[in-house]
Formats: sequence, structure tokens, C-alpha cells
Amino acid sequence: MTANSDFIEQKIIEAIQELLAGKVNELLKKSQFPIPMIEISKFGYASSIVPEIALTICEQTEKERIIRIDAFSLTITFNIPETPESELLCYAYAGVVGRAVHDNPTLGGIVNRAVITGKKYNPPKRPHCGEDWTLVLTLRVTVEGMNK
Repeated sequence: MTANSDFIEQKIIEAIQELLAGKVNELLKKSQFPIPMIEISKFGYASSIVPEIALTICEQTEKERIIRIDAFSLTITFNIPETPESELLCYAYAGVVGRAVHDNPTLGGIVNRAVITGKKYNPPKRPHCGEDWTLVLTLRVTVEGMNK
């Protein structure tokens, strides 16, 4: 029997968590205005943002099937409390995560390639009613030689 750390899905999620807590927070600290840091935990604090990370298998191209590359879709969702700066914070998080993934497309050697394929900015359905802004980042992650 294998340990949880032996599954590639778990390694991908851990690599993204390390990227968010490490490189992304480093870049946020260098910002010209205060941006809440990213916290990787089950509990959020008023001074931090806790993103939700979801991983699913996505459809492979014919070439990926032939050369045995697994493809995953990774979604990172940021819920940002509504303030006058919420929209700006969405753009800041999207930009910083984009820069971090661009600088480290292999996620520390865990995957062959990770690319941001989508950014979705969702304002509250009812402004000024206490609902959150939502930023949804979608990444396509490929790993070579996993399927049999």
C-alpha cells in the first residue's frame, strides 16, 4: 500500500500550496499597497485570504494520449470580502499568481508544465450586501508517463 504522498494528485496540490504560501506571498510583500497574505489552513484570519484548491482530471489531446501524458485541471478560488479595494485585490492576486506560475511552470519539478488557462472575476450579485468578490483561476497541469 502506498502513502498519500505517493499520489501525484496530492503532490500537485502540495506544490500549489507551497507556491501560494511561498513565492506568491513574497511577491505580495513587495507590492506598493497592502494586500492580505495567503494563508494555507482550514481557518482564515481577518488579515489573510484562504484560497480553495480543487483538482480534476481533464480531457487529453490525442497527442497526450499517445505519449502518455496525464492532464489535470486545477482551480484556485479566492473569496475576497467586499471593500472598496476588492476589485483591485482580485487583479493583484491574479497577476501575482500568474507571475509565480510563469516563473516556476514545473511547480518545483513535480509536473511537466502548469499554465494558467482562465481567470474569472466575479463581483457580488448584490453590491453592498456583504457578499464576497470571487476570483477563480484555472490551470492546466500536465504530468508525463503516469497512465498505463
